[in-house]
This record gives sequence, structure tokens and C-alpha cells, in this order.
Amino acid sequence: MAKRKLNKRQQWRIEKIQKERTERLNRKEKAVEAQAEAGELGPEQEGLVIAHYGQQLDIEALEGDDTGRVFRCFVRANIDNLVTGDRVVWRPGKSETGVIVARCERNNLLQRPDNFGALKPVAANIDHIILVIAPEPEPHNNLIDRYLVASESSDIPAVILLNKTDLITDQNRAQIDALLGRYEALGYQVERTSATACAGQPAPEVEALVRDQTSVFVGQSGVGKSSIIQTLLPDELLRVGAVSESTGKGVHTTTTAKLFHLPGGGDLIDSPGIREFGLWHMTPQEVEYGFREIRPLIGLCKFRNCRHMGDPGCALDAAAEAGTVSKERLQSFHRILQDMAEQQARGLRIT
Repeated sequence: MAKRKLNKRQQWRIEKIQKERTERLNRKEKAVEAQAEAGELGPEQEGLVIAHYGQQLDIEALEGDDTGRVFRCFVRANIDNLVTGDRVVWRPGKSETGVIVARCERNNLLQRPDNFGALKPVAANIDHIILVIAPEPEPHNNLIDRYLVASESSDIPAVILLNKTDLITDQNRAQIDALLGRYEALGYQVERTSATACAGQPAPEVEALVRDQTSVFVGQSGVGKSSIIQTLLPDELLRVGAVSESTGKGVHTTTTAKLFHLPGGGDLIDSPGIREFGLWHMTPQEVEYGFREIRPLIGLCKFRNCRHMGDPGCALDAAAEAGTVSKERLQSFHRILQDMAEQQARGLRIT
């Protein structure tokens, strides 16, 4: 899609806003240097980003006399995007404030594309992603597979957690068992729970998942992520959203990614609700890698330029016929490739 041309007034306004932002950052930087020269900043120490509020972040001190205390800090202009879960080097100032001067090396980074296709970091240094699904809203292969592809490409292990088991009936039981069985056969850890049935208490299976781990919960709205987190953190004021009775889709309730320390050990990052992990920033080869049963078949097709969309001699089709790749997963793979191709042709975001 061709880019929309801007008139002179629009161009001037954009340039003016950018200039003002740059000047504000320069003023902040000069203020930091002035405090440092005046000896008003404390020594450098390590900290943990536990919440992000635009230009300011909440940093938990990890060493010294201030260990465990939270400071509201802003970032020097030469530091790239910071996210919840990042470890940083910072210097304390006055009145519970401070300045972040460097970011420590990350073990991993969870990202998702924004509305314009640019990658937006969500959280860092995660031990595993807990993908929450539920009987309502109905879980679908394609949605689950998008999350799993994102997990595989980020090299962050994923766990599938079925919530709202109290909503399983004779009508949907077989379908849900078959769905979960496909992922268990691929080696994914699958757990079941019901935040509602636990009457506000954390379920043992959920406590075992998060203990001594840094976890992030993802999944479409309405599956009960916030309800599960509330059982783990009963003293935190987390809003719980309801599923729209008219559409069956959830209502987003979380607006800022925040890291919580769990009473039983471990950390939990509560990230903004994500209805669907878009994959339009990926290449077909990266999507192939994201399907762990397809990964060993890469390069085995009859033709080097096989598109895996019904092409003759396709190793994926042969594997599906042999039963080593499930037809449901192959259909999901085809759907993702098709969506990506359509998006590239239109130059628009996939929804």
C-alpha cells in the first residue's frame, strides 16, 4: 500500500514534535549530569525493571542497603528500549528516585509486532511462557500455534495451561482432549486448572508451574489470565475482566506490564492482554522453524523452492499422509503462510 503523502503543515508539525521531544531528553540528560557532578547521585548498582511507564520505570534495588526497595527512575537517552524483567545498572537519587545508566545482557526477549509491523518488546529474561486457553472462548489450533511459533522463535519454553476446566462438558470434552493431545504428543507440557473452582486459592498445579521461575502469562482475552494471577497474588489489586456475553471475546484489563514476586517463590510478569500474536514480521523459513515437527523436514522436499502449499513432492504433505505431522497442524501452518502472503500483497496488518 502506497504511503500517504503529508502536506507541509503536517510535516512541520511532526518535525516540531520530534524536536520538542529531543530537547526534553537533552534537558533531562543535562540534569542527570549536573546531579552526578554535584555528587547528588549514589554509586552504580544493579536493579530489576518491575514496571514501565513511558519515560519512567520502577526499579527494584538488588544490592546494598536499598535491596528490595523500589525507585522511580528515568533513562539516559543513549539506552535502547527497556522492558519489564530487564536487569539494569542504575544510580539512586533523592526521594526514591534514580537514573538508569546501562542495561545488562538479556537471556531472552519476548517481542510482538505492533499495528505498523514494528517489533515491540514485551518482557525479558523469561524462564517460560504460560499460554492460557479455555473452553470459552473456544480454543483454536491456529491461535495456539501462533503463540507457539513466537515462543519457539524467541527460544523461550512454552507451557499450555487449560483454565476453566469446570466448563468442560460432554459436548466439548472430546474436542478439547484431542486438541491438547496433539500438543502433548509434540512434547509440550500441558496442564489443566480452574481458577474459579479454587475459590480464590492458588491451584497446586499452577503453583508448581511458577515456583522459582520467571513466568509470563499470554493468551487471548477472556481465558482467565488475570483470575489465575489473582489467586497467586491475592494482595495485589488486579482487575478481572469479564467475557462479553454478546461476542464471547474477552475485555482487556491489563494496561502496563508489571513484575510481581510470588509468595511461594519465583516472579510473574503480568503483560498486556494479547488477542493474537501476529507473525507478519517473520519469514516463511522462521515459521517453518516455529513448528517443531516440521523443523526436521526442512530441505527434504523434492524441489528446493517448494512453498509447502500442495506443491508436488512436498515433504510436509508426505509426513501428514504418514501421520508424523498432524493434518490439523499442517492446516494451521498453511493458514499462517497464506495470511503472511496476503498481508505482504496488501501491505496491511493481518487481524
